[in-house]
Amino acid sequence: MRVLVAEDEEVLAELVATGLRRAGFAVDTVYSGDAALAYLGLHDYDVVVLDRDLPRVHGDEVARRLVADASRTRILMLTASASMEDRVEGLDLGADDYLGKPFEFPELVSRVRALRRRSARPVPPVLERHGLRLDTVRRTAHRDGQELDLSPKEFAVLQILLEADGATVSAEELLERAWDANADPFTGAVRVAMSKLRGKLGEPPLIRTVQGVGYSL
Repeated sequence: MRVLVAEDEEVLAELVATGLRRAGFAVDTVYSGDAALAYLGLHDYDVVVLDRDLPRVHGDEVARRLVADASRTRILMLTASASMEDRVEGLDLGADDYLGKPFEFPELVSRVRALRRRSARPVPPVLERHGLRLDTVRRTAHRDGQELDLSPKEFAVLQILLEADGATVSAEELLERAWDANADPFTGAVRVAMSKLRGKLGEPPLIRTVQGVGYSL
């Protein structure tokens, strides 16, 4: 759900981030290894797309520190070299997956999704509750057979609520998991997104506000 892209080629980093956002992920970008470590220390990421040849702190060292800290963040390592020796070395460092440059973007998105599923508790690719049906692979949503036209952010929020299986999810957790680091916690972004989502879900209402706690489905 939340991804860090650590890539020193800024144009490539922003292209990858834009594509991942369109696929429904909340994405932050950094261009050096020390910045990657700083962001990983501040936020709980599902996946880091990690360029191996980062400046200041090498990507290998970033991977080593994540493994040493027993981080739940999965590592998709990128490199310009796709030789078998480099793949083996990267995986031995603790990377969960390895992708050589240049790469096809649909494959990158698919690998990130697969790693995200491994970073969280197992959930089925199709989530269903109260007449809602969310296909997290095809990125489609239906209520009582009627297709819902959801934005990527609304889809992400609904997915988090469905994965909670009736438990209450706080606004802070929604902000952490569905928005990137640029989100201002005081803007009411969660409240606005929730209002729009409720409108699209229609009647009778499905999302309940638990005063002072959060939201449940």
